[in-house]
Amino acid sequence: MSSYSGFAQVYDLFMDNIPYDKWCDYLESILKENGVNNGLVLELGCGTGSVCERLADKGYDMIGVDNSEEMLQIAQEKEMEHSRGILYLLQDMREFELYGTVEAVVSICDSLNYIVEEEDMLQVFTLVNNYLERGGLFVFDLNTVYKYENILADNTIAESREDCSFIWDNFYDPQTQVNEYDLTLFVQQEDGLYERFDEVHYQRGYHLDKIKELLKKAGLEFVVAYDAFTKEAVKPDSERIYVVAKEGRQEGKYYC
Repeated sequence: MSSYSGFAQVYDLFMDNIPYDKWCDYLESILKENGVNNGLVLELGCGTGSVCERLADKGYDMIGVDNSEEMLQIAQEKEMEHSRGILYLLQDMREFELYGTVEAVVSICDSLNYIVEEEDMLQVFTLVNNYLERGGLFVFDLNTVYKYENILADNTIAESREDCSFIWDNFYDPQTQVNEYDLTLFVQQEDGLYERFDEVHYQRGYHLDKIKELLKKAGLEFVVAYDAFTKEAVKPDSERIYVVAKEGRQEGKYYC
């Protein structure tokens, strides 16, 4: 899993084309349709806090978990400015720990695609089930195998801004279903000079059947999967999907 080091400085800038308000409205609709109208919600892979902030504004008590100290530092700075009461934790989602249970766990912006090993994904799902209240909800999105194979593929993407630019070289291995993208960033510093950062990120595409299998092994109950930002079934050419699952009761499970 990548820790987003150099990219953290300009992450929000390059993500300004993401319609976070629309995405969070959609996420809220799924939560409320499944009875989660308020309460404590955990976001896995919270990054700089853009989703946590919006869900907090909608009345949820938010906890954000991320394994990038640099990304969380930015999230904390924004929290200090606006005081939404968000708790940010520097933890790997494969090993996260909470003091009690939550009403829902969410993970969007393809954070779970960074889990490239099936056993690690199973561990994440198992921890989610452990920390969900009885009947609690788990909502997450995933980039699809179709997107990696047909949209990203072996392409190069570049973007230049006034004070920063990046080059993204993408490589997808259909055998392992692992997508590698090599980022080269040039970020203008206070003295006007540009500093170069190089990062390598890995994501994996998962077929829905595999996700259902891992959810079941973790004790979670699969509810539904949607073609992203609709309430329609997943399509062969869906580029992003949303998966909804519920807590499953297990003997010896912790509850607060």
